[in-house]
Amino acid sequence: MKILSTAAVCALLLVPIASPSEADDRANDSVRWATIIGIEQAGNKVDGITGGGQPWSTRGGEVHVKLIDGTVEFEVRGLVLAGGNAIGTPDAVTQVKGTLVCGPGSATPVVIDTPLVPLSPQGNAQLEGSFSSSTASCSATDVAFLVRTAGGAWIANGSVRVP
Repeated sequence: MKILSTAAVCALLLVPIASPSEADDRANDSVRWATIIGIEQAGNKVDGITGGGQPWSTRGGEVHVKLIDGTVEFEVRGLVLAGGNAIGTPDAVTQVKGTLVCGPGSATPVVIDTPLVPLSPQGNAQLEGSFSSSTASCSATDVAFLVRTAGGAWIANGSVRVP
């Protein structure tokens, strides 16, 4: 029993422990949204980016962005129109992109896009990749994530930021 206890203590000592400042640095380099929701108010603007002409809904999704190197993973499920004659479908929208808005509402917001990815007829899309330009100057505490059509209108957004 004593040998087992000694082995357990030794194993714990080998586990790297991050200092509080290192943990804070990693937290500031990464931002996550627990879900993605559709635009509720058609035409709503975020830093000059106009929302779609109809409300949209989703079954969910998630977003993870590493600001230090610009990598992004996002998935949206069931992104469909919530109004109009094509309700319950993505209608003619067959591609979407993720957009990071750094400093939304500031005098100098920065808008950075991902490449376009396919949107299935069921409203599903996902991307594991990078943004088109550097995100290193963005702050994890002052950033928004939008899902946009190929034409540029935003139709969904990252919601419920998590550590």
